[in-house]
Amino acid sequence: MTTRQAARQRRRRRRLVLGTAVAVTAAGVLAYLVMALLPGRKVDAGPAAAAPLVTTQPKAADAAGSASPSATAGRSSSPSASGSASPKTTASPKAARSSAKGSQKNSRGSSTPPAAGRIRPNTSYQGVATAYEAGVGDGACLFGPSPDMMIAAMNTTDYETSRACGAYVLVHAANGKSITVRITNECPLPCAPGQIDLSQQAFAKLADLKVGRLPITWSLVSPGSIGTMSIRYKTGSSAYWCGIQVIGHRNPVARLEVRTGDGWRQLPRTSFNYFISADGRGCGKAIRVTDIYGEQLTVNGLAVLPNVVQPTRAQFTQH
Repeated sequence: MTTRQAARQRRRRRRLVLGTAVAVTAAGVLAYLVMALLPGRKVDAGPAAAAPLVTTQPKAADAAGSASPSATAGRSSSPSASGSASPKTTASPKAARSSAKGSQKNSRGSSTPPAAGRIRPNTSYQGVATAYEAGVGDGACLFGPSPDMMIAAMNTTDYETSRACGAYVLVHAANGKSITVRITNECPLPCAPGQIDLSQQAFAKLADLKVGRLPITWSLVSPGSIGTMSIRYKTGSSAYWCGIQVIGHRNPVARLEVRTGDGWRQLPRTSFNYFISADGRGCGKAIRVTDIYGEQLTVNGLAVLPNVVQPTRAQFTQH
C-alpha cells in the first residue's frame, strides 16, 4: 500500500468516527425532546429551594388592667418623679392554700389566672419616695383612721381607680433600708408612675425627712400576721342602693360580686374604693370577694348597716 492510499484510509476512518459521534449525539437529543414532550412527563429543573422553618411564639401576656385612673383629692401634693415605673419580673408565686370557717366560704380554682392590675405579683418597680403629712392615716381609699402610720399614697397611674387600695408594698431604698407599707391613699399629679408618697413616719424609717426625694424599688407583698377581713356598707346604703367596701384584706381585691336572683353580679368599683349597686340588687345578700390571685371568699349573713365595720372570719391565702 502506498503512502497516499494509507492517508486516504485514515481520513475515511476519522470521518466515520466523527459522523458516528454526531449521530449518537443527535439521537440522544431527539430522545430527550421526545420524552419531555410526552403527556404527564415533567423535566427535572434541578433541586428545589429549601423551605423555611416557621416557628410560632406566644404573645406576651399583659397583666395590666384597662380601668382608667381617676384623680381623687384627699392628701397634700408632693413633687413629681422624674422617672417612670419600670417593672422587673422575678420568681413565680407560691402554691395557694385555702381555708374557711363558719359562714365564710373560701374557694380557689387552680386554673384561674391572676387578675392583677398595673401592680403585679412577683414584679419589682422603680421610682422615687416622697413624704406627706398623713394625719390620722385616712385617705382616698376611705378606710378611716389607720391603726399604725406605716402607710402610703400610690401615684394616680398605679392607684388605678382604687385597685391599689389595701395593697401591702415592700419599699427598698437606695441606702439599703426597707419598710413595708399599706396603701391607703392616692398621690395625684404631679406624682409620676412608680412614685410612692410615704407618710412622714414611714419615710423617716428610710431616711431623714430633709432628703425630700429618695430613689426606691418596690414590690407587692402578701404579709403573714394580718387577722381577718371586714365588710362595710357605705353611708346611705339601703335595699335600694348600696356601696360595699372590703377592709383588712391581705391581698389586693380584684372583684366584688353580690348574690341576686339571677346569680352572681359583679359590681363596678369607684375611685373612692367602694363597689356600687346603683339599683339595690344584691344589697344585703351574700358577698363574694376575689383577690388578684383568683382566690374567692364568700361572706353570708351581713345586714345592710351603713358605716359599720362588720368583721368576718375569712382571709385570703398568703403568697
